[in-house]
Amino acid sequence: MANIKEIAQSLHQAAHQAKPIKQISLAQNLTLDQAYEVQKELIDLRIKEGETLIGLKMGFTSEAKMQQMGVHDLIWGRLTSSMLIPNNNTTARSQYIHPRVEPEICFRISKDINGELNETEVIEYVDAVAAAIEIIDSRYQNFKFSLEDVVADNCSSIGFSVGDWMAVTESLNNLNMQLRIDENTVAEGSSNDIMNNPWKSLAAATRLAAKYGEPIKKGMYIMAGAATNAEFIQANQTASASVHSLGHVTVSFK
Repeated sequence: MANIKEIAQSLHQAAHQAKPIKQISLAQNLTLDQAYEVQKELIDLRIKEGETLIGLKMGFTSEAKMQQMGVHDLIWGRLTSSMLIPNNNTTARSQYIHPRVEPEICFRISKDINGELNETEVIEYVDAVAAAIEIIDSRYQNFKFSLEDVVADNCSSIGFSVGDWMAVTESLNNLNMQLRIDENTVAEGSSNDIMNNPWKSLAAATRLAAKYGEPIKKGMYIMAGAATNAEFIQANQTASASVHSLGHVTVSFK
């Protein structure tokens, strides 16, 4: 029987100390539901330390990533207050283990969502959209993990930065998305790479949040998922993401 609290504590310490641990799945079997229990316990530890829950993030939002991981559904994690890095600010590279960055679209929720919504209904619950960068940082050695490992590890969440908020438009299709590190474009994709339509990702967030009993509240951030592969970032580098018509966002690592 998996020890949910023990696993959560080990992941919590790994993040605090920026020291990786072995994959949980190498020592014991976790079901996906147990992995989400670990994730909730992990976030509860952060909340006990004074953080607040400020949003959710979606993962495996591309067909290619789902096939690569052998899954048929998205995964999701929770965003806490310490993860938010203001646009154009700096973060300490030393607080991460092996961080990567990826370009995303972020939604700001305008009223509480208490159940599953479809991709059309969900537009009425958003008051702004922005270009965003997510920083992911697995707590496992060599950035290797099973599906259950990564879910338990809060889907590798560690930080995110959001650009200027823009007015909501019903179509978020065919938007060019670029990721730059310093002066080099290192990844480029389309908003269509996020479930063929970023609004579908938000609808999926409402479904999964309802399934696992995590209400989506007014003011929360919902990160829709990456449009490209994630790229490693080093100290003294600056990451910037741009989304056509949604502007850009920058975060520096020192």
